[in-house]
Amino acid sequence: MRIAMIGTGYVGLVSGACFSDFGHEVVCVDKDARKIELLHQNVMPIYEPGLAELVASNVKAGRLSFTTDLAEGVKDADAVFIAVGTPSRRGDGHADLSYVFAAAEEIAHALTKPSVIVTKSTVPVGTGDEVERILAKIAPQSGAKVVSNPEFLREGAAIEDFKRPDRVVVGTDDEDAREVMRAIYRPLSLNQNAPVLFVGRRTSELIKYAANAFLAVKITFINEIADLCEQVGANVQEVSRGIGMDNRIGSKFLHAGPGYGGSCFPKDTLALMKTADDNDTPLRIVEATVQVNDARKRAMGRKVIKAMGGDVRGKTVAILGLTFKPNTDDMRDAPSLAVIQALQDAGATVKAYDPEGVEQASKMLTNVEFSESPYVAADGADGLVIVTEWDEFRALDLGRMAKILKTPLLVDLRNIYPSDEAKRAGLTLVGVGRGTE
Repeated sequence: MRIAMIGTGYVGLVSGACFSDFGHEVVCVDKDARKIELLHQNVMPIYEPGLAELVASNVKAGRLSFTTDLAEGVKDADAVFIAVGTPSRRGDGHADLSYVFAAAEEIAHALTKPSVIVTKSTVPVGTGDEVERILAKIAPQSGAKVVSNPEFLREGAAIEDFKRPDRVVVGTDDEDAREVMRAIYRPLSLNQNAPVLFVGRRTSELIKYAANAFLAVKITFINEIADLCEQVGANVQEVSRGIGMDNRIGSKFLHAGPGYGGSCFPKDTLALMKTADDNDTPLRIVEATVQVNDARKRAMGRKVIKAMGGDVRGKTVAILGLTFKPNTDDMRDAPSLAVIQALQDAGATVKAYDPEGVEQASKMLTNVEFSESPYVAADGADGLVIVTEWDEFRALDLGRMAKILKTPLLVDLRNIYPSDEAKRAGLTLVGVGRGTE
């Protein structure tokens, strides 16, 4: 099938590349001429493992192309996916849908045949109705059908998630649109037997927000349990294992840490809260989750300060990991931002290392010395802090760290290292939900 993907950000580029790898003919459209130029050179605008190779192979095969010309991209398309950004709107926290509606208007003017218009962007309930109204107003004879098809991609594992999903959610009550979506996703059912869940469009839109909010609640819950563990002498990792073995709960997203960040959970929980408020059904659990998570990030900075004796003025702190999670260069709402700010506000000097996030971090942080390796960052520092659990931090030479640190202190905000291993290396270890060990 011929697919047009409007937007070459994280969702659009990964989805377009994967669809083309299934054998579909995909044209990715973006207004940013520089981004399109770089994609023609196989330079990715984001860091995602395996993406550059996937793009290159499908461009070479003639199934994937890039353009700034939306009309050309949409021409003769069987399906047009809208995958533009929906950031939090300044001032009120609602999802900013201006990019979605602008794309819908351009698509309506460009349609040359009946097509299925698919919202891949994360959008509040009712957005598809408005997209449908836009199409009906501008192109009433187009015969276009509007479908919701939310993405569930984890940064750092997006290609695997797309090709081997837990489920694919499609929101439409139109049988012709269902047939088009079945054809698009047929490769998944043939190879992976992945379930395609057909629901109403509004239900589909809400599923995405509800899923992200639930995971955010789960993360925040275990973080609060970690705080309790520190007070009562329990171990949050063992608590997590104990409750995660219950099939009704599950073990995923039960790892205590410095709080969630990234491009999805912060904005999606906020947008869901606003939708609920607008409909007079406030979501108190989600509201508490947002408040607790926001406070936690800076509290982790205070935790580091306490571990360093309560006063970091004139001291140097080495930070390992800046991105909100490993295997991405995404710094949006990363816990490291609040941790570093708290340390700097208290008078500390910060050195930092991240395998992929330095370029983005340098745009968001000031007065931070970026290092070329974990050991360069730690050399002469008064304390070492792990904020993001990159794989290369899982087997550090702790003995070497103990020798080069001015003070042999490791604050492990991801609970990567067991206490006995740190002690053997000569380090004082402070974990999360484990206290000083």
